[in-house]
Amino acid sequence: MFFSVVIPTYNRQPILEKCLRALERQHLATDTEVTGYEVVLVDDGSTDGTVDWIRTSAAEFPHVRLFCQDHQGPSAARNLGVQQAIGDTIIFIDSDLVVTEQFLQAHADGLKQGQRSLPAPATPNEPPRLFTYGRVINTCNFEQPTSEPYKVTDFSAAYFATGNVAIARYWLEKAGLFDTQFQLYGWEDLELGVRLKQLGLKLIKCPDAVGYHWHPPFALAEIPQLIDKEIQRGRMGVLFYQKHPTWEVRMMIQMTWLHRVLWGLLSLGGSLNERTLAPLLQWLIEQGKPQLALEIARIFLNWYNVQGVYAAYAEMQQAAS
Repeated sequence: MFFSVVIPTYNRQPILEKCLRALERQHLATDTEVTGYEVVLVDDGSTDGTVDWIRTSAAEFPHVRLFCQDHQGPSAARNLGVQQAIGDTIIFIDSDLVVTEQFLQAHADGLKQGQRSLPAPATPNEPPRLFTYGRVINTCNFEQPTSEPYKVTDFSAAYFATGNVAIARYWLEKAGLFDTQFQLYGWEDLELGVRLKQLGLKLIKCPDAVGYHWHPPFALAEIPQLIDKEIQRGRMGVLFYQKHPTWEVRMMIQMTWLHRVLWGLLSLGGSLNERTLAPLLQWLIEQGKPQLALEIARIFLNWYNVQGVYAAYAEMQQAAS
């Protein structure tokens, strides 16, 4: 087993430095089946000096291989990373994830243990139909991101998410890699997950493969960008539904009457929004509770998402008629 850790990045140099240093400190057991690893870093057109920094720091990162593309989004970047990888097993993480020293070994152990629970492959060249999904812990602590404890809000029920996942390259290529039509924010990894599920792959939870997902503390100045992301996510959700018109996908993208009623009620029909809640959110931030402020902001952020889904769906129907 040879790991290729594929990381797309775009204008994240400060946290990327921590991400790459953590990957250079990996501890692999002497009796492990892992023969080695590489880090395939794909710069998606960064303008913050990321490429120059990587090139001048090459000696510090012997496992890193850098590839560059014009800004095309994470789907195209991950596809390029897989195409350039030399490993038989791909690990996807994001460039704002800082992993523990046992990260790679934990994924290796999870893959090996999961294989024991599956029937023998149909052909000798076919790898086991499984992938491992590690734990992602969200943190605002830039100096010591790995000191953050696991929280209820860190739980994820996603089947396939690229924040922390290890999978045989064979199955990615069999499924067709990421769909580059997903050029806005959201859903490209879960859409690939639907195709992987159709191939019969089993999800193996791997809580010992821990990654700490850093993001800056929530501030009111971020709200316009967060609203725009939710509207984008709504539009990409409709593309997801176009490809897989199932009730399961409708639930995932919040395109149901239940979600419309739920977030309509919680936001009082949009009356609780970025303007009316601003004083409360700012007060919570000043009290040192930015995460709680963000959770409250999700009331109107989800409302924007649902509105974006239905607006994009109406456009799709109009275009089809």
